[in-house]
Amino acid sequence: MKGYTRKAIAASTCAAIAASSLVAAAAGSISTAAASVPTVNISVASLIPGSTAAATAAFNSQVKQFEKANPGIKVTSVEYQWLGSTFAAKLAAGTLPTVFTVPFTDGRALGDAGQLADLTTYAEALPYFNKFNPSIIAEGIDAKKQVIALPTASYAQALSYNRQLFTEAGLNPNDPPTTWAQLESDAKQISDKTGMAGYAEMGANDNTAGWILTTLDYALGGRMESGIGTSAKATFDNPEAVQALNMLKTMRWTDNSMGSDFDWGWSDINQAFAAGQVGMFISGSDVYTNMVQSYNINPKIYGLAPIPLTPGSKTAGVLGGGTLAAVSPKSTPAQVAAAVKWIDYYYIQRYVNRDQAIRYSATQAASKQPVGTPEVPIFNAKQENLYNSWIKPYINVPLNQMAPFTSAIFNDKIIPEPEAATQAVYGDLDSVVEAVLTEQNADPSSLLAAANTVGQQSIQSSGS
Repeated sequence: MKGYTRKAIAASTCAAIAASSLVAAAAGSISTAAASVPTVNISVASLIPGSTAAATAAFNSQVKQFEKANPGIKVTSVEYQWLGSTFAAKLAAGTLPTVFTVPFTDGRALGDAGQLADLTTYAEALPYFNKFNPSIIAEGIDAKKQVIALPTASYAQALSYNRQLFTEAGLNPNDPPTTWAQLESDAKQISDKTGMAGYAEMGANDNTAGWILTTLDYALGGRMESGIGTSAKATFDNPEAVQALNMLKTMRWTDNSMGSDFDWGWSDINQAFAAGQVGMFISGSDVYTNMVQSYNINPKIYGLAPIPLTPGSKTAGVLGGGTLAAVSPKSTPAQVAAAVKWIDYYYIQRYVNRDQAIRYSATQAASKQPVGTPEVPIFNAKQENLYNSWIKPYINVPLNQMAPFTSAIFNDKIIPEPEAATQAVYGDLDSVVEAVLTEQNADPSSLLAAANTVGQQSIQSSGS
């Protein structure tokens, strides 16, 4: 844009006859040039509804910094939260912002269906593109080898636990459970001593119940699918899934250690935990950020530990996932280019650029937003360590209380989510979890066998 203005001024200078007319002509030419430079308008997903004023202020500050660095781009922020129950309808209605986020599980399928913009030209021009972890960037590449989304975060499932409730229950907050038997025992002790839910399980009919059941299945050594693509086979009724449900059934009906609410979704279980109503629950290793941004959690109560894995099992592992930033297929080429600039600036630059890492972290810290929440690197461990060295002065999360997780996670096997019809598979499993938590005589084996038939249909139809 600066080059264009200089040309306009040069043309005005050549046309000038006198000093006064030179000034007038130059001024007029600058005004004309500025007016002729088109502004590209994009809307971007910001924070989830209900985020705190401080979190919103921090995001808005990032927007202003971006617009200052990119004066030809105007950004409008839109509150956004991906929910399996509403995303498809919003996508079909065209009501999503220009830039929005989706789970790893959705990227390739949406790209193959033509529901995401092709980012290839702009993404491959990014200087760090070839440095992405190959297995992670693959989540944003469709069957035509087009880049249809860029990874912004990767996580491993983890056990969040309330250190204050552990102490009140007579447990050591520095010694979270490392086996499922210990988790069950700790949950009962927390419930008996404090009256709070010792362990809570997401049971909402929005794919989260199936997601966490799959997490338990993986940790015990099972799998919900075998094979890939439409040739994959649903294996819901594997022995480990039955074991997981029987464990939940015991905690729910025999130990009475799960409280009285069995319809938790992602947001409301975070809120309940932040309010001190839940002793332990399983979710992504990055949920602390949401608890700060939306629910003002007291950092002193938060603890993070790895999920217990079956000792000696060669197949037990931690379910891993992540988030992709995508662009509406209705965007113009100029909007796609601007959108990739925003994705680069807001989500990724801080991992590869020292100045941007410091700028982002300083902005977040100034607004008392989390800096340093544990995550799985989207590049590699070396780059992650370098990034952490850049932001070290601004880290404000209770890392010592998260040490049980951070000291163990890179030694655990991280396993991708089920590949075929992922969200549909989770949805097919929701009702199984709901039945076990609400019907005392529910039979896990029968429920899983029935759901398996539905799940196989979901897998087969996913390729049609």
